[in-house]
Amino acid sequence: MVTAIRPASAGAPAADWLAGVYERSAQRHERLCPRQVLGVRMGLAAAHALGVDPRSPGKALYVFTETDGCFADGVEAATGCSLGHRNMRLMDYGRVAIVVTHLESGEAVRVSPAPGVREAAAAYAPAGEARRYYQQLEGYQAMPDEALLRVEPVALRVDLAALLGRKGLRVDCARCGEEVLNGREFLLDGAPVCQACAGPAFYAK
Repeated sequence: MVTAIRPASAGAPAADWLAGVYERSAQRHERLCPRQVLGVRMGLAAAHALGVDPRSPGKALYVFTETDGCFADGVEAATGCSLGHRNMRLMDYGRVAIVVTHLESGEAVRVSPAPGVREAAAAYAPAGEARRYYQQLEGYQAMPDEALLRVEPVALRVDLAALLGRKGLRVDCARCGEEVLNGREFLLDGAPVCQACAGPAFYAK
């Protein structure tokens, strides 16, 4: 568990670099939206709190996102973590929040919006902007971390090593014959079976 949160504003990235992060997120959508901005800001804040330079995170971080959609794309753009790289996992709690752990130190933080940020964003939006969507879009980019976010130390209650699995590990299911990767099989009567065959599956044939 993190014993002392590092200031999220320390070593803040340059504006042009940050604009590029927003652009990477927006490329997956028709435009940049408030939730993408939150995802970017949360990802950057988590990296700073864990002592990782977000401009070159390498493979230092693992992200649990508590919702999907455009928010998760913002987190990915900021951290480089993704489902494809196997360093992001969806924990569908329906909340705009992330838990990020440092793979080497084991430290972890949870980042979520501060209470009332939707309303507070108006004070940071351009003068005269009355549309709430654009107040949030602009305000979330301008708000300081301490006004926008809550960054809290947490301890993971999941076995991260088990989630990561073992690279290159694969077996054939003894029932359906399909290949199972990353140690996701179960043993039934001494034989490996996939989770669907062990049942119940989330689909039916």
